Amino acid sequence: MFYKNRVKKIVVIGGNAAGMSAASKARRTNPDIEIIVFEKGEYVSYSACGLTYLISGIVKNVADLIIRTPEQFAKQGILVQTNHRVTGIDRLKKLVLGIDEKGRHFQESYDKLIIATGGRAAKPPIEGIDHKYIFRLRRIDDALAIQESLRTIRPKRAVVVGGGFIGLEMVEALDKLGLKVVLIEQTPQLLPNFDADMSKLVQEYLVVSEGINVMTESKVVGFSANTSGELSEVRTANGDCISADLAILALGVRPNTRLAKMAGIEVGSTGAIAVTESMRTSAIDVYAAGDCAEVKHLMTNRYIYLPAGTTANKQGRVAGENAAGGYAAFKGIMATAVNKVMDMVYARTGLTEKEAKSFGYAVKTAKVDAPAHALYYKNPPQISIKLIYDDRSGRLLGGQMVGLEGIAKRIDVLATALQARMTIEDISRLDLSYAPPFAPVWDAILVAANVARRE
Repeated sequence: MFYKNRVKKIVVIGGNAAGMSAASKARRTNPDIEIIVFEKGEYVSYSACGLTYLISGIVKNVADLIIRTPEQFAKQGILVQTNHRVTGIDRLKKLVLGIDEKGRHFQESYDKLIIATGGRAAKPPIEGIDHKYIFRLRRIDDALAIQESLRTIRPKRAVVVGGGFIGLEMVEALDKLGLKVVLIEQTPQLLPNFDADMSKLVQEYLVVSEGINVMTESKVVGFSANTSGELSEVRTANGDCISADLAILALGVRPNTRLAKMAGIEVGSTGAIAVTESMRTSAIDVYAAGDCAEVKHLMTNRYIYLPAGTTANKQGRVAGENAAGGYAAFKGIMATAVNKVMDMVYARTGLTEKEAKSFGYAVKTAKVDAPAHALYYKNPPQISIKLIYDDRSGRLLGGQMVGLEGIAKRIDVLATALQARMTIEDISRLDLSYAPPFAPVWDAILVAANVARRE
């Protein structure tokens, strides 16, 4: 079903993953419409997932993270207005209102509007949190500010607050730069979206193999400065005082929904903008995509908030096609993720054991350690695999992996199995690739599935 001739102009608020994917897909869907993107910052269409590697020096220049520039989008017929902050949406008049880089007010009409305002780094009310050498990492400007502080004050000690993906990436980056790093996590474990028995493997690696001071069950309650105004200490509720010249807050992401709320657009129970599979919001002719929007978890059929670059690009693509007069649907996610800290790789997909139990499944698990490749080929490291499955049906519910190599490929096998609603029996029969440098004859996934079959 197409109604391209009824759409003359699309306005997009937000110029990164979801916003620019939406604009690009809208242009491919309908070459005749006018498309305008408003971005409050200086940069658009960049890889935020590469910011920690820019800080560490693995990525040498900001330009290496930029996928396309406003000038390149202009050649595609997409007008990108950087340093233009949208301050309001008038749904009745179909206008967006804002302020440009010179402080002048502007307004722009639309036929279809796509909200791609992304997320913001969480900032809890902690004493001293606004100190100039306490940083959050979300945008290019944040990474550049951290780089500048590393050059100017030459810190020797750093504290990273938060043991999730970004926190662990920042531990690696700062350690690589020669700083003594302390990692503080409020909950009993690192990687709260993993099961404790799997996250424990990552923590043990950091402490034993890399010499990182990891403090779990430690809540930060304040930051102190010395008489010169420089950051000096991080204080915890347990009474610990950790010396620090610089601190990174990696406490998660919250959806940017201020504009949507002001416009009376429905926000879901997660705090993010409620959307349908077509990325439509509760407002007529208004779509939302990316880290400001909810996403359906395919294992539970419930909407959750799980910001991710892959999801943002997919949601943006669907929003852009539909806004331009086409039809597409984004069915949801399996919460698949992979990352690393130093040499240790960790990944997950589907439900954790705890999550599966909370949804009423008759949960069973199988956990194995198996070689990443053939035993006679270069002393293979072990892969730890945990399968979560339903005891009644045998259906796979989730999986987690930790190891030094071979993780990313294998977690995608489990993600595909989840999408196909495969059982443990089905997985045990998979014809997986084999060659000594890459896998044993019995791949670690097959070993885990066969252990589960015998449980």
